[in-house]
Amino acid sequence: MTDPQASSSAARAPVEVALSLGANLGERLAALQRAIDVITADPAVQAVSVSAVYETDPVGGPEQPDYLNAVLLIRTTLVPVEVLALAHLAEQDLHRTREVRWGARTLDVDVINYGDIVSDDPALTLPHPRAAERAFVLIPLLDAAGDAGLAGIPTPASKLLAALPTADVAGVRRREDLALTIDTRA
Repeated sequence: MTDPQASSSAARAPVEVALSLGANLGERLAALQRAIDVITADPAVQAVSVSAVYETDPVGGPEQPDYLNAVLLIRTTLVPVEVLALAHLAEQDLHRTREVRWGARTLDVDVINYGDIVSDDPALTLPHPRAAERAFVLIPLLDAAGDAGLAGIPTPASKLLAALPTADVAGVRRREDLALTIDTRA
């Protein structure tokens, strides 16, 4: 197990990281795009790909509006805790509050996977502890990263998705009329 809070190093090799983006309050698409812009503005981050946009039924928590979800794949020399701080910066930029667990939000950015790191650190569990059980994560992940798996889970994402209840998968609808943009220049 690797420490997700290990200190940064200029000589650190870039690592591929998957981030799940979600919003169900306000201008949802603009919130997802703003998260991408904030995260990729960091000079230690390079955008690799972004999934299509999906409209999804809320999972757990109180009654709330549908989400827009996507996955952003980046390459970075930041250590996991620094990526988490960048995710929180994007959330703060859109005035995210954490009042109700699994409640409605202007923006939610989760670190889903960080290279091959597996960690049970309570500050940042890797891979995300519920990623393998969430169609709204797995479908966009397949879109952005192909059939890559999650660190420490030998089952490919497509097989994890196939094992989920049909209703969960049906609750994730691709929005062909919406798109997010990234700058993939090095």
